[in-house]
Amino acid sequence: MLVVTNLHTAYGAISALKGISFEVAQGSVVALVGANGAGKSTTLNTISGLLAPHEGSIVFNGRDITGWRSDRVAALGLVQVPEGRQILAPLTVEDNLLLGANRRRDRHGIHADLEASFERFPRLRERRRQEAGSLSGGEQQMLAIGRGLMARPRLLMLDEPSLGLAPLLVQEIFRIIADLKAQGTTILLVEQNARKALYIADYAYVLESGRIVREGPAAQLRADPTIVEAYLGKSRASSSG
Repeated sequence: MLVVTNLHTAYGAISALKGISFEVAQGSVVALVGANGAGKSTTLNTISGLLAPHEGSIVFNGRDITGWRSDRVAALGLVQVPEGRQILAPLTVEDNLLLGANRRRDRHGIHADLEASFERFPRLRERRRQEAGSLSGGEQQMLAIGRGLMARPRLLMLDEPSLGLAPLLVQEIFRIIADLKAQGTTILLVEQNARKALYIADYAYVLESGRIVREGPAAQLRADPTIVEAYLGKSRASSSG
């Protein structure tokens, strides 16, 4: 579904991505893991059109979208849930969800998807008339994911969905991701919590300083002693996740 080849992106004179290549198959969950500053979010922002690559190509469903504007990318069904959630705090929960469907014209389908969002996130139903800024961090993350799903994505890109959340809320967010996976949603997951990411993903790539240094089936990587040492921690290596 997504093929990224030799992608280079820079911030001014600073090279952030240094020729990364990876693929995402339809119906799979692919994780990009690595330390803070490795280039994970830059990768998603380049794919979604928020940043322009200096070199390389991005092909989505057979169409070369390299350098496309973000609105054109989103219109194809490649939808990003950004780091930091970026909800519109003064608007209600319901209005934030509806913003995700702003390119759609199927009123009945939008209403059905809104109800589906409230079924998936009961806490959002309870707070549908509240200002989004009054939600807890975990509720805001649920809202951001729900807003992305309202666009009916063909590929959903999640950027650090567990960032800044308490452990119980991290568990809840990954339960939601597992449910989406079970429903066949194609997901590209950027996550600093490598342990959680490698337990939910089918395949994973490890980024260091803008380069992919390892890749493989997620189960294989989480059993690799060097990955355990660098990203998972010895004491947690045998946990079931």
